[in-house]
Amino acid sequence: MNLTLNRTDLIRSESLLDGAWVAASDGRRLEVINPATGDTIGQVPDCSAEDGRAAVDAAQRAFGLFRHTVARDRAALLMRWHALVLANAEDLARLMSLEQGKPLAESRTEVAYGASYISWFAEEAKRGGGDIIPEQHANHRLLVIKQPVGVVAAITPWNFPMAMLARKIAPAIAAGCAVVCKPAEDTPLTALAMAALLQEAGAPAGLVNVLTTSRERAAGLADTWLEDFRVRKISFTGSTPVGKHLARQSADTLKRLSLELGGNAPFIVFEDADLDAAVAGLMVAKFRNAGQTCICPNRVYVHQGVYERFIDKLAARVGSLTIGPATSGAEIGPLINARAVDKVESHLQDALGRGAKIVVGGGRHHCAEAPNGHFFTPTVVADVDASMRMSCEETFGPLVPVTPFSTDEEVIALANDTPYGLAAYFYSRDIDRVWQVAEAIEAGMVAVNDGALSTEIAPFGGIKESGYGREGSRYGLDEYLNIKYIRHGNLAARQPA
Repeated sequence: MNLTLNRTDLIRSESLLDGAWVAASDGRRLEVINPATGDTIGQVPDCSAEDGRAAVDAAQRAFGLFRHTVARDRAALLMRWHALVLANAEDLARLMSLEQGKPLAESRTEVAYGASYISWFAEEAKRGGGDIIPEQHANHRLLVIKQPVGVVAAITPWNFPMAMLARKIAPAIAAGCAVVCKPAEDTPLTALAMAALLQEAGAPAGLVNVLTTSRERAAGLADTWLEDFRVRKISFTGSTPVGKHLARQSADTLKRLSLELGGNAPFIVFEDADLDAAVAGLMVAKFRNAGQTCICPNRVYVHQGVYERFIDKLAARVGSLTIGPATSGAEIGPLINARAVDKVESHLQDALGRGAKIVVGGGRHHCAEAPNGHFFTPTVVADVDASMRMSCEETFGPLVPVTPFSTDEEVIALANDTPYGLAAYFYSRDIDRVWQVAEAIEAGMVAVNDGALSTEIAPFGGIKESGYGREGSRYGLDEYLNIKYIRHGNLAARQPA
């Protein structure tokens, strides 16, 4: 399988700043590594705080004009971007697999998923209307209008480098905002390709600025945006500790925040569940992107009456998964870097030391096609309890911890015994139980008898330490809009007909 691109001009080696492709102001560079092979596949600028300030300058100038662009024209820009994304979908998918490592089939799915947010918000741009409040006095009129918040700083993660960027930039443009964006240091090439297509679609200079930077310089660049009053909103997807830092540092300028943070999703299988459907749902939810998703199940609770049968069925499915680089057509790709492999291994060893047992899998995977890749064998671990790290921390890898339970009350308490509240899944065919459990679980999103949650038409986001704000759906546009109330008084009294 070949991962070369048809349009090599989509592989950018500079940042996009004020409509121009530029190097970092001090010339520093950052290597982009293929996690499946360890090979360098490109270099991008390692931007500094100075570059971050220049990006805000450009975005503020662009916002001054773009905020007056009518909704129809904002929608048209997004639809042109959407068309170009679809026309170059295969190249975007190949580029994503090169720098992120996920199987090419998953990258293709992500491109389609990300594109759906662009088309959705193109339509929503024309629906972000206000309201007229029935007046209390004959000579007054009360109106509510919605206006763009201003310059938005979007900080995107490495696990879904195309979709998360589209999910943040599309509503910002739909609302009339300008954007400064920092993609993850591990996966900057996909973001730069998306920016190139947006520029090709006719985006004004400075409307969207994409700056790449290293892990060492990322905090300094982000702090520049946090301190700048002109940046009126932060949209961040990533870890809870970083989200808390952004919230603290943005307090002085009281920015709007959308924070989609860490998760510790429970996956519950009740005794009346369709076990085959539950296993299939768990496979979809857990092993997408090799378990490197914020909403993948991190704790699997199975009723003791079906515990052994469920584990047997799950082990058979997990044991058949193929592992390798995207070029091999494998189902499970590499983890993003060596630190990720170390974390999964440490979680597994901690559980084994506390009495858990491996059912299938159980360690690093040596791939003959890619001996330098960061691979970990999909693993099922039984008899896990709440004291183990894999129950308390987000593993972010292909590791499935399974815990037995006996009553509904017990499992609901276990599911909610976490500071996180992003996603949850459960399987049951009892309609009374379905509603009781769905309402009792503390999470921003709950999937019942389904292993998939994400769609552009539904609100994505969490509660508790998984953050706040929503992305996607009609609720997602409001995150980028200010509500303004206008009272018009002393109008001439209406005369009776």
